[in-house]
Amino acid sequence: MSTFTLHTLESAPSDSKPLLEKSLQAFGSIPNLHAVMAEAPTLLEGYRLLHDLFQKTSFNAEELTVVWQTINVEHECHYCVPAHTGIAHMMKVDPALTEALRNSTAMPTEKLQALHDTTLAMVRNRGRLTQAEQDAFFAVGYANQQLLEITLGMAQKVMSNYVNHFADTPVDKAFERFTWEKNS
Repeated sequence: MSTFTLHTLESAPSDSKPLLEKSLQAFGSIPNLHAVMAEAPTLLEGYRLLHDLFQKTSFNAEELTVVWQTINVEHECHYCVPAHTGIAHMMKVDPALTEALRNSTAMPTEKLQALHDTTLAMVRNRGRLTQAEQDAFFAVGYANQQLLEITLGMAQKVMSNYVNHFADTPVDKAFERFTWEKNS
C-alpha cells in the first residue's frame, strides 16, 4: 500500500498549488499523477514542462503516442498505459495503433515501426544504438532531430513511470476503462 498522498489544492505544498490549479484548469480535475508529484513541487514543475515541450516536437499525434506508449509498456506502468490510451483517443489516434502498442504487436506502418523499434532500443540499451539501428531509423525519413526528441520523451516518461511504480498511483477514473497488464 502506498504511503504517498494524493494532494488537493488544500493539502499541497504552497509551491505546488499554482501547478495543481493549472492541472485543474487543463483537465477539469487533478490527475492522480500530478497529485502525487505535488509533494515535490520541482518534480511536478519539471514533469509538466517536459510534457509540454515533448508535445512541441516534430512528432505528430501518432508518433507522440508511439514514443510514450512504447516506453510505458516497456516500463510496465500500470498508470501511464491507461492514461496514454485515453489521451490517444482524445488526440484522435487510430485505436488500432493504440492496441498494437498496448499488446506489443506490429505497428501499422514501416515508419511507426522504426520509431517504435528505435525507442525500445534506446530504453533497453540506455541510449546506446547500433549503427544498424540508427540506419534503419534514418532510412524511413527520420533524422538526428527525432533521435534527440525521443530522448526528451524518455526523460518525461522515466519521471512518471518511476513515480507510479513506487507510489502505486491509482489510475484516474477517466482512464479506468483502459486498465492494462503486460501480456506474458
